[in-house]
Amino acid sequence: MIERLTAEQIETNLQHLNDKLECTWRIKQGKLTKQFTFSNFVDAFEFMKKVAIHAEKINHHPEWSNIYNKVVVELTTHDVGSLTTLDFELALNMEKQRLKVQIN
Repeated sequence: MIERLTAEQIETNLQHLNDKLECTWRIKQGKLTKQFTFSNFVDAFEFMKKVAIHAEKINHHPEWSNIYNKVVVELTTHDVGSLTTLDFELALNMEKQRLKVQIN
């Protein structure tokens, strides 16, 4: 069973996640949030496709929306009503996928 993270664990994970990022993740209303901006809609959609494959593998799905070249993400683990390691794992994967889309 996935357990909710303590405030201290959330802060530690957030610092690790944001290390060396120009556009950082934030905690907003108890959710891990970020807006990704791509050069166009196709890149934004490609990013979402790559993330969706990983999300399905770990059975942890984001709340997100897409308008043209922007993808807004909010992560939380609904089963426990808080943030868990799954949220940070998915966020790290999103950062990897962002780099792959922007490099190609």
